[in-house]
Amino acid sequence: MTTFENGNNSFAHPNAAHALNGKQKAAVLMLAIGRDQAAKVLKLLHEDELRDISVAMSSLGVVRAEVVEAVCHEFTKNFESPEGLVGTYETTEDFLRKALPSEQVDKIMDEIRGPAGRTMWDKLGNVQETVLANYLRSEYPQTAAVILSRLQPAHAARILSLLPEDYATDVMMRVLHMETVQREVLDSVESTLRSEFISSLGRSAKRDSYELLAEVFNNFDRKTETRLMEAMDKRNHEDMEKVKALMFTFEDIKRLPHEALMRIVGEIDREKLPLALKGASETVRNMFLQCMSKRAGSILMEEISALGPVRVKDADTAQSEIVATIKNMANAGEIDLTESGGNDEIIP
Repeated sequence: MTTFENGNNSFAHPNAAHALNGKQKAAVLMLAIGRDQAAKVLKLLHEDELRDISVAMSSLGVVRAEVVEAVCHEFTKNFESPEGLVGTYETTEDFLRKALPSEQVDKIMDEIRGPAGRTMWDKLGNVQETVLANYLRSEYPQTAAVILSRLQPAHAARILSLLPEDYATDVMMRVLHMETVQREVLDSVESTLRSEFISSLGRSAKRDSYELLAEVFNNFDRKTETRLMEAMDKRNHEDMEKVKALMFTFEDIKRLPHEALMRIVGEIDREKLPLALKGASETVRNMFLQCMSKRAGSILMEEISALGPVRVKDADTAQSEIVATIKNMANAGEIDLTESGGNDEIIP
């Protein structure tokens, strides 16, 4: 029988590797392969993983040779199969159910299936702003300040814009005067988010139905969109207004400020622009011209004229592709589709 010992604990088991948990085994392996090789591995790990292994390593104490040998043997045995390993939601759940109570497995799988991301803060970065803003409304401003201070600035800005002004101001002031957050406080916040927020998103991850229908309408051709929008409006005017508010069409470009449109011009497929503008209003066409040099604008107008008559369907397709690019930019935080350029009049 072999043992694993440190200053506080003593484990004994016929199979020495079973006396250690996963973090301790990883720590033993890092020590066993030496500093140079371990350094290459540690550089590839995430901050949370580094912290866990470091904590385990610092408390190992004396590790007997037979324990090290057993851990290394277990590690190499796991990679003997020429086919390698396959990890999926299903294999993970099956693995967990053989070791843990069903309730605990359900909780873990809910979290895994929640928003993507390796850490809690990665996951929050993938949560829709409106969802996170609604959650923060019920939190203490200090807690909200801690959470927002860990997010990307663009994401935090969009969330703050959705919060009540007084509350948002209070949160921002607390961010300004926040002292170093103690590790135990941050751990407590992460634990609460994991158990009360992320896991519930995993169970109830359902897209907003109004947003879904708005996307559907954005992909209709112009004739179908008009016909079905009128029919929906007659059936329930309030519902249709909510859907329309979430839609973004090519003509909605006229609502955007000049700075946002300048970024858009730099990202879109310029070959699609003449066809898209062929079917656009004079307002939108002139807004694009204002983002170009005089020479580039003249070339664009010549390209539009050279197209001659075009099918509405083709113009709609070109516009849809540009709208898709605009939405991708908005999702990435590069532009804000809620901004208004205050320019709704026709430019002669």
